[in-house]
Amino acid sequence: MKYAIIIPDGAADEPQAELGGRTPLEAANTPAMDAVAAAGVVARACHTPRRLPAGSEVGNMSLLGYDPIANFTGRAPIEAAAQGIELGVEDWAVRCNLVTVEDQVMRDFTADHISTEEAAKLLATMQDYVATQPSLRSAVHFVPGVSYRNLMIWRGVSVPAPFAEETRSTPPHDLTDKSITEDFPRGPGSDVLAALMDKSVDLFRDHPVNVVRQGYGQRPATNIWLWGLGRAPHLQPFELAYGVRGAMITAVDLLRGLATLIEWKRIEVPGATGYIDTDYAAKGRYAVAALDEVDLICVHVEASDEASHQGDVVAKVRAIEEIDRHIVAPLVERLQAGGDWRIMVSPDHPTFLRTKTHTHGDVPVAMAGTGIAADEFTSYGDANAAQSRLAFDEGWRAMAWFIGRK
Repeated sequence: MKYAIIIPDGAADEPQAELGGRTPLEAANTPAMDAVAAAGVVARACHTPRRLPAGSEVGNMSLLGYDPIANFTGRAPIEAAAQGIELGVEDWAVRCNLVTVEDQVMRDFTADHISTEEAAKLLATMQDYVATQPSLRSAVHFVPGVSYRNLMIWRGVSVPAPFAEETRSTPPHDLTDKSITEDFPRGPGSDVLAALMDKSVDLFRDHPVNVVRQGYGQRPATNIWLWGLGRAPHLQPFELAYGVRGAMITAVDLLRGLATLIEWKRIEVPGATGYIDTDYAAKGRYAVAALDEVDLICVHVEASDEASHQGDVVAKVRAIEEIDRHIVAPLVERLQAGGDWRIMVSPDHPTFLRTKTHTHGDVPVAMAGTGIAADEFTSYGDANAAQSRLAFDEGWRAMAWFIGRK
């Protein structure tokens, strides 16, 4: 049996007036996704339990078949795994965005999609600062990632971390065009995080990186935003849990980290950006080729989520159509040309264009292939999923159904 999973991140949404009362998934031209729905089943799944953040860190853990209530420890530790950073039992990882804040409003959680090289220079300045602080210099390490997505590691062996499970933080992408005054970290250790965030404002104000950026009309990185902290999670290898060898295609460290934790092969695709300009066709080609080597290929695409964060309905519809044309369609063709197969299309969580943020709630799931009898639905979309009798209120249980271990 060969399996394919396609994750159009954040594609689930509300009906849009601009789309004649349809959701982006329903308005998009998606013949391949509709064919999957017509040949198999349309279901709904909730991958974001109310007691946890409604983000990709929780949603994708659940979508990949792991109970987030039992296994989720924070977003940053997953991204640390993507970079090969091992966390000891006393260590914490903290997500470190570079952002643009103006008049106490989150104008851009990406700092105008700052380059990786620029981000590394700004983080080096933060590292130079903590080197002057006796209480921080042996514990705090800023780790450059990709663009605005970076990490701060706290090594607790050197200095015990002041954080606890109840320490809370707010993802900056949930604050787009909103005041940040009530959303600084809170709880144990939050004073340390807030102090570093405040200090970065002074350090970045006249930084050469920002001087050059502003000279080109780009937004500056005004400060760091610390969030998503946690300690190392421990997930059972996917092959042990589900009996299938898997591989992941993504441009996002969060999914790379999940793949590492469940012992999936990671396939890097040239031109995959984690943004709306990603090379969809290249992802499709690499996914098709991967099925010669592994039992299951998972393709994650961030573009639909990024469009949602921008509140851009046209870009969101276009991203969904590109995923359909260049990823779902060739994978269906490849699977049908071989032996037994199954395919699943599912977002990880809804991301509303109206609010530009992730939200709790169901997502539509389409599954088809060997041994899956067709239901009454002939197209893929949010409304059909809402009417389906097949529901996974604990979304992580959908994986066993899909693999055939229901």
